Amino acid sequence: MALRKFKPTTPGQRFKIISAFDEITTATPEKSLLAPKKRSGGRNNTGRMTMRYLGGGHKQAYRIIDFKRDKENIPATVKTIEYDPNRTARIALLFYADGEKRYIIAPHGLKVGQQVISGKGVAPEIGNTLFLSEIPFGTIIHNLELKPGQGAKLSRSAGAYAQLMSRDNKYAIVKMPSGETRMILQSCKATIGMVSNIDHSLEVSGKAGRSRWQGRRPRVRGVVMNPVDHPMGGGEGRSSGGHPRSRKGMPAKGYKTRSKKKESNKFIIVSRKK
Repeated sequence: MALRKFKPTTPGQRFKIISAFDEITTATPEKSLLAPKKRSGGRNNTGRMTMRYLGGGHKQAYRIIDFKRDKENIPATVKTIEYDPNRTARIALLFYADGEKRYIIAPHGLKVGQQVISGKGVAPEIGNTLFLSEIPFGTIIHNLELKPGQGAKLSRSAGAYAQLMSRDNKYAIVKMPSGETRMILQSCKATIGMVSNIDHSLEVSGKAGRSRWQGRRPRVRGVVMNPVDHPMGGGEGRSSGGHPRSRKGMPAKGYKTRSKKKESNKFIIVSRKK
């Protein structure tokens, strides 16, 4: 998971730091696991722009990822480690013993030729998926389910991981990447290890064009808009008075937006804010 720095032969190269992609073993994805990916350009069904700053970007195909890991007690061999344009983590192509192929999010340290398996009574080794009731305390995990059989929802981005702290009745107590400690049913699954591409947060694009390749258009600050366009717009010169808020008028910078009646509040033991 090395990074590449470049000699400043052009202005765009001067600060550019990107992944060396040395862990990737093939550039050709598995055709049977690709799906078309339609772009909206931020427009709704009537053609009006409802999301700003979206549009353009390189054409991409979606890789169908197995977040459920529901092929239990069937060993699979890691065939390739691949780049996925739709996510920050790397993905791994598995060849199951019964002939099926599936993509999974590759954990850090997973190698080609390694065997992984999911289900009950499985050893807690990197890439294996177990129920929270069987994972040893203190283990680093990722791809956590919130409801049994739902598929992984938590700790899926590059370098992310959670930690199993303890168990209480039918719940496991897990420390999340945000610092939040919460309860999750022990019948939910999680994968051992941390997510690959751990140096992703250290990458520097180097130029605005790389954002355009990813489908992101230039973002305009509210302060420089007119009063008709934004609550923080208007004024003479560079004046930026008033309280920071969104275009819809919702205060920013510390204003709490989480509902006090939210159903999942009862599962949170320590909030990420504390």
